[in-house]
Amino acid sequence: MPELPDVVVYIERLQALAGGHPLERVRIASPFLLRSVDPPISAVAGKTLTSVERLGKRIVMGLEDDLFLVLHLMVAGRVRWKPAGAKIPGRVGLAAFDFDHGSLILTEASKKKRASLYVVRGRDGLADHDRGGIDVESTTLQTFTETLTRENRTLKRALTDPRIFSGIGNAYSDEILFAARLSPIKLTSRLTDDEIARLHDHTLAVLAEWTQRLRDEVGDGYPDKVTAFRDDFMVHGRYRKPCRVCDKPIQRIRHAENEMNYCAECQVGGRLLADRSLSRLLKKDWPRSLDELETKRNAQ
Repeated sequence: MPELPDVVVYIERLQALAGGHPLERVRIASPFLLRSVDPPISAVAGKTLTSVERLGKRIVMGLEDDLFLVLHLMVAGRVRWKPAGAKIPGRVGLAAFDFDHGSLILTEASKKKRASLYVVRGRDGLADHDRGGIDVESTTLQTFTETLTRENRTLKRALTDPRIFSGIGNAYSDEILFAARLSPIKLTSRLTDDEIARLHDHTLAVLAEWTQRLRDEVGDGYPDKVTAFRDDFMVHGRYRKPCRVCDKPIQRIRHAENEMNYCAECQVGGRLLADRSLSRLLKKDWPRSLDELETKRNAQ
């Protein structure tokens, strides 16, 4: 799923390419995409794009007459800038937003069509789509601390909950926790002041670094390769590959469609975190440490 750095670059480039231009029409190819009926989608035709904003992981296109298009890409949704009137791809295409000089094409490479589009009127209507999480990019350490510790959650759950923090998902939460050298399952109630300050610093640093990296990668174009698995990540998507710091293999826990990647040595003192399904299956045979894991693998 595109996360904060990806969405920031999406909206910056869309603003640069289409800001001030009229949205001539919206072509809807999938009946599952549009989730609102009033105002109708036809109401945005001919309206000038006045702003492009981020609302969590949503892209918000502001138009004349106080209208907004709220686009949530979900896991597999992507948007690409194409020549005006470009054809919507047959299998994965969902919609096209046609401007006078180019078209924003929306695709979703998944059988489960989860991407959504809403047409809303006014800031009050837009507020209904706000999950309430704070933007860590502009928050103080005090606000960060109060928000983080309001409920007792694991750090992974807290960072990825849109009601707590805005725009952080699986990929960048893994990178943040590795940078901060914190266990993803440590409870927020057990964090020291120093650990919270460290987490705050690294949250800002990781998000800022990757936003700038993506800006530099895209340049004056439009993002075409948005992915949750990047070669330069430290832990996310690097299961069993050597940690770039300690050379121990990166570990992973999977649950439903989500995964948690971490370095047992750098973040958990060499312990292995229990995988909910495998640890229950293996019971006493589940390895408790990296050394025990290595011993079991060598014995196979």
